[in-house]
Amino acid sequence: MPTSATAPQPGDSYVQSFARGLEVIRSFSAHSPAQTLSEVAARTGLTRAGARRILLTLQTLGYVESDGKHFRLTARILDLGFAYLSSLPLWNLAEPVMEALVDEVKESSSAAVLEGTDIVYVLRVPTHKIMSIVLGVGSRLPAYCTSMGRVLLAGLDDDEVLRRLKASRPKALTKHTVTDVDALLTKVQQVRRQGWSLVNQELEEGLISLAAPITDRSGRVIAALNLSGQANRTNTKVAQESLLPALQRAARTISQRLG
Repeated sequence: MPTSATAPQPGDSYVQSFARGLEVIRSFSAHSPAQTLSEVAARTGLTRAGARRILLTLQTLGYVESDGKHFRLTARILDLGFAYLSSLPLWNLAEPVMEALVDEVKESSSAAVLEGTDIVYVLRVPTHKIMSIVLGVGSRLPAYCTSMGRVLLAGLDDDEVLRRLKASRPKALTKHTVTDVDALLTKVQQVRRQGWSLVNQELEEGLISLAAPITDRSGRVIAALNLSGQANRTNTKVAQESLLPALQRAARTISQRLG
């Protein structure tokens, strides 16, 4: 929940009950798919009475189900995410291009957008499991240590990049992760100059990832496209020589179709 110093105040432009409802929805995750009333209240900072009213409202609307003790989200919650995906023609245009890319290079491909300090997956075409992290549409990862994140950050000006990097509070996820904010800014600037990003085992040991920007008709970066592989069979040289050209072609195709 926002702190009292930063929380918006209820009024004509802010509906507090709606905001609290979204907090309750976001309290469910892969780590806590089923929660008691007390757990929801603790995770959202709501009173038990407040959490109960929201949960029962969501249950009445079909977004939550309960066995009498635990609450769970239902599949109907996907309607909210689908409304976003279906409202943008990009994802319908991108999916067949990504499927053709994966068929060509035999590596997994994903598309993501930037939200705050994270990337959010909007499309994923896997080949085989290469990460211990389970990823799907809606999954979030830190922007600072991912190839798509650096491509998306490169679409911002340096002041905004610095602000988001500092807000990320970078930490080492592997022995290769770059955590110094100034060093990260330098890497983002390099990505901006060359037009693509390569991240080697900074998110997870053994994972190498390439990303290229998807742009709108004005050239603004609106999403990122990536290829991910295993570092033991796809080193940085192989990635740049064998995967990068195909990735860039796919990103350009999606951008052109969007335009």
